[in-house]
Amino acid sequence: MADTSSQVRLRVRYKKDGRLAYLGHLEVLGTINRSIRRSGVPFAVGNGFARRIRLQFSQALPVGASSTGEYYDLMLTRRLDPSEALTMLEAATPSGLAPNAATYVSRKLPALEAWLNRASWEVRMPSVVTADDLDSTFSRLRDAGELHYMRGERQKSIDLGSALVGWDVSTRGEDLLVLLDTRSSNDGSLRPQILIDTALSRLLPADGDGAARHVPLRVCRTGQWHEGEDGNLVKPLPTGAE
Repeated sequence: MADTSSQVRLRVRYKKDGRLAYLGHLEVLGTINRSIRRSGVPFAVGNGFARRIRLQFSQALPVGASSTGEYYDLMLTRRLDPSEALTMLEAATPSGLAPNAATYVSRKLPALEAWLNRASWEVRMPSVVTADDLDSTFSRLRDAGELHYMRGERQKSIDLGSALVGWDVSTRGEDLLVLLDTRSSNDGSLRPQILIDTALSRLLPADGDGAARHVPLRVCRTGQWHEGEDGNLVKPLPTGAE
């Protein structure tokens, strides 16, 4: 078994935009894995048969959603200057997934996917309803508590009282701008599409087949944090590393 005591944990922030916003999570993982291998950074590998890169990602984005701040933690076998590692990774990564900040963090921190439990979202959509109607429907949904929805052929539910922290709905030209703050837990995370589709199903008439009308959304995750037991939000990158 390899000695891992000298390995260091590099946290990398990257964006997801343009055409690459339509990559699924597994495709993102595969692309970044290949980019790390091409970059020349001294990455560590696990002890399993497949010898995979020791790499952790933040929570998966919905397909089609962009982001200004996604994260992964990469274990290195030796310490490089963070700016040098960032330059190497940036040169090897497609521009739509380009890393833009990197720093070392404690190896004792929990896995990113579980540790980053708060998120902010920006959603732009056509003004098929008024901002006031959408706002009040969000209030009624959160007051009702559990939201039930279908994911594939399975019914799932999420507690909006906890998962939906806050929101703001405003008009921007011919569009609506929806800002959401969400919280994730062991019970799951709230996707903006689920919340907005549910709200619109209560506000819009169904189509001729009785199905809810499809309204295109442009979704962007604009921030991620760790929320401590005291309610304070901790940034993924320490101050000065951005």
